[in-house]
Amino acid sequence: MDTSWLKPITEAKYLVVDNAYRYRAILRYFYTQHERMRQYLFSEEVYAFLKQFDEFQSYTEEELQQDLEQLVKWKNLIARQETDHIRTIDEFKKKRFRYQCSPYTVEIERMIRALEQLGETFGGSLEKTRFDRLYASLVRMESIIHDGFSEKREEMNQVWEETFDYFKKIIQNSADYIAYLNGENMEERMMSDSFLVYKEQFTTYLRDFIVALQKTSMQIEKLLEDLPEDGIRRFIEEVVAYQLAIPRFEGAILSREQLVEEKLDTWRSLNEWFLGRNGHESELSFLQKQTNEAIRRMTRVVQRLGERHHHFRSRKKDYLHLAKWFSSLETIEEAHKLSAVVFGCFHTKHIVAENDATENMYRDIWEEQPAEWLVKPRVRHYREKRKPEAMVDRRREKEETMVAYLAAKQKEEEELAQLINDGKIVLQELPVVASHIRKTLLGWIAKAMGREDRMVQTENGWKVKVVQREGTITLKAEDGTLMMPNYEIHLLD
Repeated sequence: MDTSWLKPITEAKYLVVDNAYRYRAILRYFYTQHERMRQYLFSEEVYAFLKQFDEFQSYTEEELQQDLEQLVKWKNLIARQETDHIRTIDEFKKKRFRYQCSPYTVEIERMIRALEQLGETFGGSLEKTRFDRLYASLVRMESIIHDGFSEKREEMNQVWEETFDYFKKIIQNSADYIAYLNGENMEERMMSDSFLVYKEQFTTYLRDFIVALQKTSMQIEKLLEDLPEDGIRRFIEEVVAYQLAIPRFEGAILSREQLVEEKLDTWRSLNEWFLGRNGHESELSFLQKQTNEAIRRMTRVVQRLGERHHHFRSRKKDYLHLAKWFSSLETIEEAHKLSAVVFGCFHTKHIVAENDATENMYRDIWEEQPAEWLVKPRVRHYREKRKPEAMVDRRREKEETMVAYLAAKQKEEEELAQLINDGKIVLQELPVVASHIRKTLLGWIAKAMGREDRMVQTENGWKVKVVQREGTITLKAEDGTLMMPNYEIHLLD
């Protein structure tokens, strides 16, 4: 483990101390000016900026000087003594400083600005063009490798940076957008009537992304599978050589070999994101499933909302029409008759009989034969009377059944042994087999395909391994033919 992970970050102290509002205001001003290419600031500029706000009306220059010195101790600011325009020794002793925010502070303030813009919901997007850009960048990398690395190292470094910049944005934006769609707030918004206005935009956006993703991802997967590993290593070595050649005062933190291995790990993560690893599903497939599920969920919500609107609207009209109909009747008897027609019987009795005597669904009830149904008392402690019965010795029937079963298994094992040729059963070369042999072979294959090593122990004690060859075959049996993959069953010692 890198010990730098365990050290406290003193540059972040200004965010949680008592006077955090003062430190944050000072460093936000330094960060804003840094983004405008003004690296060094005098304390007078900072003081003039702070005095614009009501919160700093009682703020003094002495307090500002103390805050600046504290930020220098926390390594948020770098102090540099101004010596250009000093004319006397007294001016030199006053130590007039210019201040610059440190690199850590710049990155912390950038992160805070991003968090402020993020709000309480996830952002992100599913931009289909980023996959096209990533593919174009990978194509450039492939051409450089195939051309024998004739391009300059600067060009290779640019291709590398662009590739992983696109890849990083794809991961971050897609993960954030999927989290946004799966958030609780999104579920609540979907159930509101206002969602019907935006549902077409959402579904079109997601469907366009899926179409572009399926088109481009197949090209990226094919390209990644074809890129040689030694070519990628050589490409990374050229990129590392270019980056180490950039002049810096401080030495490189990592050695050349460590940088190469670090970038190789980064490349492997890109491969695994598109191709998966060790038979596991890739993140790309997971993204496709999540997007399709979002489309299905929106479609279901829209369907339910539409049904609810239609139900309430149509039933309201029906009830008004029925109310007018009932009010137009003169007697209660007529109202009873209308109620029976519209609503049916209020107190129905369900008659239960034995199982249907026929499978004909069009047969009417009066065409059935009468049946008897024994009514049992609905008493809690009621029990049916049972007559004592004698014990029947069925050992002979059991022995006969066991002998017949063992004989059938012995015959089946002999038939299977006849199919073995050179220690294996090649399904493509089998003659017409019995139906029970077909079921046994397919059962072995089904059990073996559920295991990673494709090996299984059979009922008769054999240890077999299923091997799949290219193409398809036709397995002929007494009960029909079956088109299936080309499997071989190897017997192991």
